[in-house]
Amino acid sequence: MANAASGMAVHDDCKLKFLELKAKRTYRFIVFKIEEKQKQVVVEKVGEPTNSYEDFAASLPADECRYAVYDFDFVTEENCQKSRIIFIAW
Repeated sequence: MANAASGMAVHDDCKLKFLELKAKRTYRFIVFKIEEKQKQVVVEKVGEPTNSYEDFAASLPADECRYAVYDFDFVTEENCQKSRIIFIAW
């Protein structure tokens, strides 16, 4: 478990899931939440590669904070397929 200067730890699974998304494209998105009792950030939900942005948005609670990463696919003006990982503070 990694520790931050803020006193909030990040569970090892957070880094592992992110690396899987980044290197293997195993997930479309990962939603992280803060576990107040344990004082750490944990993985709350992962989205399958076939999930849409709408599926991602629906997984975010309306009245609670979350962190997330989303693997965004798009086509450039030159008709090249690209992908960017976006960090979201909700």
